[in-house]
Amino acid sequence: MAKRAAIIVLDGLGCGPTRDTQRYGDTGSNTLGNVARVGGPLSLPNLERLGLGCIEPMRGVARVERPMAAWGSAHPKSHGKDSTTGHWELTGLILERPFPTYPDGFPADLLEEFSRRTGRPVICNRVGSGTVMLSEYASEHLRTGAWIVYTSADSVFQVAAHESVVPLEELYAACAIARQLLTGEHAVSRVIARPFVGSESEWVRTAGRKDFSLEPPGSTLLDRAEAARLPRVGVGKVDDLFAGRGITSRHAGTNVEAYQLLAEALETMASGFLFANVIEFDQSWGHRNDVAGFVGGLTELDRAIPALLDRVQNEDLIIFTADHGNDPTTASTDHSRERVPVLVVGPRIHPVPLGERDTFADVGQTVAEFLDLEPLPAGTSFLSEVLSG
Repeated sequence: MAKRAAIIVLDGLGCGPTRDTQRYGDTGSNTLGNVARVGGPLSLPNLERLGLGCIEPMRGVARVERPMAAWGSAHPKSHGKDSTTGHWELTGLILERPFPTYPDGFPADLLEEFSRRTGRPVICNRVGSGTVMLSEYASEHLRTGAWIVYTSADSVFQVAAHESVVPLEELYAACAIARQLLTGEHAVSRVIARPFVGSESEWVRTAGRKDFSLEPPGSTLLDRAEAARLPRVGVGKVDDLFAGRGITSRHAGTNVEAYQLLAEALETMASGFLFANVIEFDQSWGHRNDVAGFVGGLTELDRAIPALLDRVQNEDLIIFTADHGNDPTTASTDHSRERVPVLVVGPRIHPVPLGERDTFADVGQTVAEFLDLEPLPAGTSFLSEVLSG
């Protein structure tokens, strides 16, 4: 039977401080631990059986004696704490320099050129939560047709527009122009299209979000798999995070939809690499400080686990992990610099402790070895620790 490997990234599902959390202003952030403390006790029997409670103490999640999965956590080694750097590191590429951020907004000359090339003025140009930016600027946008441009603590250039004012294709074209402009010293990690609908009573962001990322500056697990002509299946925004290099992807607006697509992929894939991003822990609950929503999302994940595991075949290697933290219990609405969980599942996997890995890249290096690909630029494989003969 042919080999299959999967990396399932639960976006924003951090599990505790890193060695340099304080340097990033994230002291006290512990996404899973704090959600369990504030919104718990959690009831996650399937994740508990996998070994989630063995990684980090969580209120309501027991540390089982004989988990189904190998368990551990991984520290980020790249500079930054966003989805792009996290996913790149998971696939073996470590960034030595952080992407630029704009705590005081973007330079005037840059926005003037963006406005000139897109034919619309710009309003806002602030740091803040997207929902706050809509509450303060959406009405002016409806009157003027101006782009709502904003950023966050992460390296992002976000462009919001109402779908009744700006068609999606025009918004995407404007973001593509921004991506062309944002190079060199202004090479932000992502330009993000943020379409929305609604009225002053309630502004609602739609599923038409689209990310325009930089291309990875070095080789990744996806490049290795493509060179080996290994099938690659994407779920969620993974194609956007790699600028479409090495993978295409079926996007999912909700976690439940992502789990359905994952189950379908595990049902139909004959061989190859499955790469997924499950978005709502970050997008819907972490960024909005929605603890109750986060707890509900964890319950959804727990309920989805049996259907996914039922589709696992004898030669499969499945890794559940994350790309950064996004603690909804803190005052911040931004990503947090955290360790991420690593749960490794498969019929041939020994449920052993993996400890605290020094880099996310250990995940990609392990998958590369399992799939008989060329070694990645970074990371230490733990395949020999978990795989039976």
